[in-house]
Amino acid sequence: MTDARQSQIRQKRNTYYHVVSRAVRRAWLYGEDVATGRDYSHRKQWIVDRVDLLSKNFAVDICAYAVMSNHYHLVLHLDYERSLTWSAEEVVLRWWKIFTPKWLKTDPEAENKNFHLKRLASDEAQVALWRERLADLSWFMRCLNEPIARMANKEDGCKGRFWEGRFKSQLLLDNAALLTCMAYVDLNPVRAQMAPTPEESDYTSIAARIEEKQQVDHKHNTVTLVPFAGNYKERLHKKLDDSALLCLPIEQDEYLKLVDWTGRQIKEGKRGAIPSHLAPILQRLEINDNAWVEGVEHFGRHFYQVIGLIRHMMTERIEQGKRWFKGQQAIKKLFQ
Repeated sequence: MTDARQSQIRQKRNTYYHVVSRAVRRAWLYGEDVATGRDYSHRKQWIVDRVDLLSKNFAVDICAYAVMSNHYHLVLHLDYERSLTWSAEEVVLRWWKIFTPKWLKTDPEAENKNFHLKRLASDEAQVALWRERLADLSWFMRCLNEPIARMANKEDGCKGRFWEGRFKSQLLLDNAALLTCMAYVDLNPVRAQMAPTPEESDYTSIAARIEEKQQVDHKHNTVTLVPFAGNYKERLHKKLDDSALLCLPIEQDEYLKLVDWTGRQIKEGKRGAIPSHLAPILQRLEINDNAWVEGVEHFGRHFYQVIGLIRHMMTERIEQGKRWFKGQQAIKKLFQ
């Protein structure tokens, strides 16, 4: 039996999640349909653009993403504490970016804009409701999936469900779980034989990061991503707001080399030993390097609702009042 959503998602806490949403019947609804010859690939850009818009207005940061032919993956950071720093007017403006009033769509520079802004900002109950929703994973996914479904149905001239039931979410408890999940997401096109290498995979965070590193123009619009640890001082020097100082627990070059090597092992069906210059990365994060490739390749099958080092899973189990979490044997194999 599937657990209730509220038991899977931490409310009012800063956390990392891996979320997956699939098109209904796993049909080729936003890729190239080999049966009919129709190409829906332009819909992938819809998803990327929408994710970027939402991440800039919700208290959500994107760590990794991959848009596949019939589903997409996101690894995101939900920052509830950041939402508490927003002023009432900022909450209203963020909400308007997502749910723009008709009068504002018609006239973005309307003279009465400030009047409505101040009126709504003075409504404490309404502001509190919007603030809570802007820091809620379910609302983020709702604001992502519903507009995409409407656009696709309008394009197809039909009605009905576009997405399968609710989205799937996995709670990532620590850096080891976060890094493993990110590598799994970034390597999805390689595993699915949609791309020979990570840098050649379209609509993925790994390709976007490599293009940025190489200082070449992006093939497509991309999502604003959480930076790696090596970029922290640079961003601090620019005096960006505190939310922009969030960074991943690894340097960019380390991560790119690790993902590139892992992708080659998965593609070629090998299980070679982790190179000496990559092994310390995994050891630092308490990941068993002998089980790394298998853990990344089969992440979606071996791990379930909660993922992390055993000691962190035990703490989470007690907090949720559960006897155990599914997937503990796979966790013990991958994480030291």
